[in-house]
Amino acid sequence: MATTPYFILSPNTVLSIIGLIHGPDKTVPNPAEDWRDATVDVVIPAFNEESNIPLCLAALARQTRKPTRIILIDDGSQDRTVEYAQTFCDLNGMDLIAIRRAQSIGKTPTLKRQSREFDSDVEFILDGDTVLESDNYIDRVVEELYKGAGIASACGTVLPLRDRDRRAMLETDALKKFLGSHPEASIYPKVGWFHHLQRGITDMYRDVLYYFLQKFVYVGQMAFFGSILNPVGCAVAYRRDVLKTIVFDRYEPILGDDLTNSEDIFIGFAMNDNGYRNIQLTDVTARSQEPEVGRVPGQIYLWSSSFLQSCYYFDELMRSPLKAFKRYQKKKQEAAELEAGLADKRIHHEQYRQPFGIDYTVKYGRPIGWVLFMSAFEKVAFPTVLLIMILLQLWEPLVITLIAETAVATGILVTVAKGHRLEYFFKGLLITPLRYAVLLFDLVTIGRFAADLWIFRNRRWRK
Repeated sequence: MATTPYFILSPNTVLSIIGLIHGPDKTVPNPAEDWRDATVDVVIPAFNEESNIPLCLAALARQTRKPTRIILIDDGSQDRTVEYAQTFCDLNGMDLIAIRRAQSIGKTPTLKRQSREFDSDVEFILDGDTVLESDNYIDRVVEELYKGAGIASACGTVLPLRDRDRRAMLETDALKKFLGSHPEASIYPKVGWFHHLQRGITDMYRDVLYYFLQKFVYVGQMAFFGSILNPVGCAVAYRRDVLKTIVFDRYEPILGDDLTNSEDIFIGFAMNDNGYRNIQLTDVTARSQEPEVGRVPGQIYLWSSSFLQSCYYFDELMRSPLKAFKRYQKKKQEAAELEAGLADKRIHHEQYRQPFGIDYTVKYGRPIGWVLFMSAFEKVAFPTVLLIMILLQLWEPLVITLIAETAVATGILVTVAKGHRLEYFFKGLLITPLRYAVLLFDLVTIGRFAADLWIFRNRRWRK
């Protein structure tokens, strides 16, 4: 979900700090279609999720906004995912369309086919291992999605799904009905202490990481640019027609279903490249199942490599800072035309509105390109500098750098964690060794990406 799986006092972080101080643009948004009338399809990609799918559906059942359709796409599961989902929906009066695949073909075809085969206004993607904690989650993201014609995706805050969250949901009436029919269902898996420890480590690490990113970095990006680079893909609402035309109709003839190692990142970049925005809300929350700590490196590789691969595909967007002066001249010209009465005088000016189309990006770049450029720079530069210090045995500068970075990161985390500051102070310190291990592991990803580009000439990147 993240473009940078570690903390660093980079220009990107500085922009976030300034953005929080500056606050969002107060321009009145250009009213689009009425969000209350929008039809919403909930699409649930699932693979061997028998332990999670009842929780996912139980949270969906209590949403204040009911979807037009619930579509479960079982991607070749070998367990009882579909059986449990169908039973749960039958017992709780929910209509379910279940599509079973004989073998796994991935999430990208799911998003593509549902954007083409159904006619809803909003395609809401809810992974089978994700629970909507806020009862108004769908309501809020759809409302935000329709605040402007330039908004293509909207998601809330996503945090780890903990054992305590599972236990709490076992008390809901919907799950009690289901467990009465299937008492053997492993909603709360009984595993050994070692497995709980591994998942607990991951949950703590991801809790701190997600909190830092979503409560600080993304808030700063939203304040400055009105967009984040990519939505959190496990619980996100897309404008279906934009997803279909901007992403799949345009890029499938070139890339097929190989939309990098993580399709959510590619889709977010594609939206920004075409002048659309990805919105994140901080007032609604979802929780997603995290892997045990031993599987974290593989997941980080997918996310980090997808980020680098998307930088390669959307290089014109990443070069936006080099076009800043040309973009400034363009805005100055438009302001002069508006003052002279030669430009369109809109009554409602949509927040952060930009011209659509790749041609504009190629010529003028996009403001959000600054975030992409800085994120790519820090992802490569910071771990490289640390490695050089280690190889040259520059221990004193290395220690000073690590202490300073940890102090800044922990300070920011404590500042944004209102009401939980002491908790996140200790969590931030405890996961620091894991953060740096992840950071150095990124060098492996960077090396693999470079080899794909220049040695193996491999461009068929897919999850």
